[in-house]
Amino acid sequence: MSAGFRFRDFTPEESTEKGFDSLFKIFMQLVTITSGDVSEALSWLNELDKQHGLTDNEYGMGDFIEDLKKKGYIDEDPQEPGAFNITAKSEQNIRRSALEEIFGKLKKSGQGNHRTPHTGQGDELSTDMREFRFGDSLDQIQMTESIRNAQLNHGMEGDSFILTEGDLEVRENEHKSQTSTVLMIDISHSMILYGEDRITPAKKVAMALSELVKQKYPKDFLDVIVFGNDAWQIEVKELPYLQVGPYHTNTVAGLELALDLLRKRKTPNKQIFMITDGKPTCLKEGNGYYKNSFGLDRKVVNKTLNLAAAARRLKVPITTFMIASDPYLQQFVEEFTEVNQGKAYYSGLKGLGHLIFEDYKRNRRKSV
Repeated sequence: MSAGFRFRDFTPEESTEKGFDSLFKIFMQLVTITSGDVSEALSWLNELDKQHGLTDNEYGMGDFIEDLKKKGYIDEDPQEPGAFNITAKSEQNIRRSALEEIFGKLKKSGQGNHRTPHTGQGDELSTDMREFRFGDSLDQIQMTESIRNAQLNHGMEGDSFILTEGDLEVRENEHKSQTSTVLMIDISHSMILYGEDRITPAKKVAMALSELVKQKYPKDFLDVIVFGNDAWQIEVKELPYLQVGPYHTNTVAGLELALDLLRKRKTPNKQIFMITDGKPTCLKEGNGYYKNSFGLDRKVVNKTLNLAAAARRLKVPITTFMIASDPYLQQFVEEFTEVNQGKAYYSGLKGLGHLIFEDYKRNRRKSV
């Protein structure tokens, strides 16, 4: 009688998970969507509770709010009695949740630097072996391999053992490099037009990337800027609160600020990621703005392309993530990318994080 396996249909049991942990996962999503508005997030959570029975007689919504306060995720607003704000602990948790959602759970790395194709007197031992060369450090010498080479090359004569420079074998070191990255986020009004919430996934990607750099590449630099009618730099801790404004899209201002920030960085590798869903429609002129939302304006487009060329001369590749499918917009991005010699992706929001993660790793593999 042969051994084997018996297969049958699997019917998953309905989840009965309740309590703080299950509510907290939903709350973290809602507070990201509401840009840090705790009251609005809790109101939505109450509505979901009514529809889906998230709480029971043992653990109610009031218990959850008290636990949020006790665990340090929210605190009361001193200027508005009865209102709450999220804390720094919540901000970090939101970033970590975004990282796990978009990139998957990553193991923490001690050094956090990416490898380059170069070897020599670098930072980390590789698996490659070679003969000893003048200038190699003593700790690179692999004694076991070197002694074996000496035995093979010279044999054993009585009690004598001969080891020459030609017998020495060393393990290569790999160079690793720092990268300075500027992440540009479009916060123009079109990011919430047509009933689509495009800003929330864009925020999640930005938060995930910032947490990725902190955990995996602590020696890197990451600057985050937003652009609408103007462009300005924001702190990573401000990302959960990011909102779309009644703005046009001044891509030129965003690129100018990004290049200014990168010029100040002394790292050999520099790059820009730009998340946008629309064409450039705005320029700053003196104290006013030049705006045109109807089609691609030649004046705006040409200045944008000039900056793409300037970035190329500075050896700063721009990776554009276009959250739009309009053919004429894609044509503009193709021209922009060709001028910069960067990369472009026409992505649905679902795959945005994966593409950024893959390119973040690839763009870091540069010569130093």
